[in-house]
Amino acid sequence: MAAPLEPLDLASPTSEPGSGEPGGGKAIQGRSLTEIAWTRLKRDRWALAGAVVVVLFVVVAIASVFLKSAGVLDISTYHTDLIDHNTDKPLGFFGGISLSHPFGVDPQYGRDMLSRVLVGSEYSLLIAFTATIISVVIGVVMGVVAGYFGGWVDTVINWLMNVFLAFPLLLFAIALTGVVQTTNSAFGLSGDALHIVVLVFVIGFFNWPYIGRIIRGQTLSLREREFVDAARSLGARGFYVLWHELLPNLVGPILVYATLLIPTNILFEAALDFLGVGLKLPTPSWGAMLADAVTNQYYSIDPEYILVPGLAIFISVMAFNLFGDGLRDALDPRSH
Repeated sequence: MAAPLEPLDLASPTSEPGSGEPGGGKAIQGRSLTEIAWTRLKRDRWALAGAVVVVLFVVVAIASVFLKSAGVLDISTYHTDLIDHNTDKPLGFFGGISLSHPFGVDPQYGRDMLSRVLVGSEYSLLIAFTATIISVVIGVVMGVVAGYFGGWVDTVINWLMNVFLAFPLLLFAIALTGVVQTTNSAFGLSGDALHIVVLVFVIGFFNWPYIGRIIRGQTLSLREREFVDAARSLGARGFYVLWHELLPNLVGPILVYATLLIPTNILFEAALDFLGVGLKLPTPSWGAMLADAVTNQYYSIDPEYILVPGLAIFISVMAFNLFGDGLRDALDPRSH
């Protein structure tokens, strides 16, 4: 006769207490949107390379402020002994490259190119970052308000955006900055401080409609979502919903557009310097150095004088664009 079957003990689990899975495996843990985005971003090597270069440029720009005040970076001392006065070329290899001048010297006065490019990063990134912050703040506020409230508020802000988008920004920038160039002081400022403030105002204040339209479109979609209706049903007022419900869900588009707007502002500032209506020499800026090289035809004497600032602009813009594209893909769930 077969042995009787033993009753199944349903009270004793097949896994250890607290294991979360049969057999004692680890419990499945959820991941936040930030962790998911970071995991996607780590897979994009080009985006990580761009982020590293961006951080390097920012560190160099910040360090140049202190190194300049400490006298380590020499941007104004003339080293005429390093110039061959018969040919107007720097002595030595390819623009006067040496241990004391790794990037060589400029053909006119023999000033150190490395110091001038590093200090130029300070001005270029300062103007680009500050102008981007102004554009993002104004654009986000206008876009969220227009998209959420709608009605006549949306109509007025849309018309305002259209006016700014139709405004001839480049011509206005050339005219305004050109007028400032002829004055020694204005608005209680003078010298480089005046020129920097004017450039930041022109670049930042007139670029907000681009991000404003993007945020308005995102807000129009988000305001119809269930979590917004739930907040309203609990008695939340308009500005509470904007601050606590809509803005947290707009962080992704804001970060992506900001990283893509910074390189545009770098190019715009360099273009104004190149046209002679931005920062001017002897203040070192990448655009002004390029303009000086082209105007005086230094590229035929010393190609390095146009290569160094040109490569600085190219590498910084490329790094920001690579990082911005990777960040956009990481924050967009539909791209995976």
